[in-house]
Amino acid sequence: DTGQFSIGYQMRYIGKAGSAAEVKALAVQTARATDEISGQIGRVQASTGEAVAAIGTITARIREIDGVATSIAAAVEQQGAATQEIVRNVGQAAQGAAAVTGHIAGVAVASSATEAAAGEVLAAAAALSAQSAHLTAEVDRFLDSVRAA
Repeated sequence: DTGQFSIGYQMRYIGKAGSAAEVKALAVQTARATDEISGQIGRVQASTGEAVAAIGTITARIREIDGVATSIAAAVEQQGAATQEIVRNVGQAAQGAAAVTGHIAGVAVASSATEAAAGEVLAAAAALSAQSAHLTAEVDRFLDSVRAA
């Protein structure tokens, strides 16, 4: 098993080794350990690359969400402004309706005064008509008496 011996231990062992076969066996073990470490480094690098790609995807999603949130905030701000404008317009309409109501009340008062004045004029005209008829009758009697005399 190449994982049992560390490279440092193997190097110390090589220094004490007595035969070429032992040195060769240690060299083979060292090569296997190096290959295994290289494989592990490759797997770590591949995992790191996958993590970087995942982080890039997450970052892109966060940017998309930020853009949507910004759009929503702008829409809410516009809606708030529109609501304020509606409130202002409703207030102005209420003021205008109050003014119209006041004018209508004034017209009603003026109409009542005009009706009363028209009634007085009618009564005066009727009285004048009666006096005119009475005067005509008196003039006719006077003329009749002058003609008879």
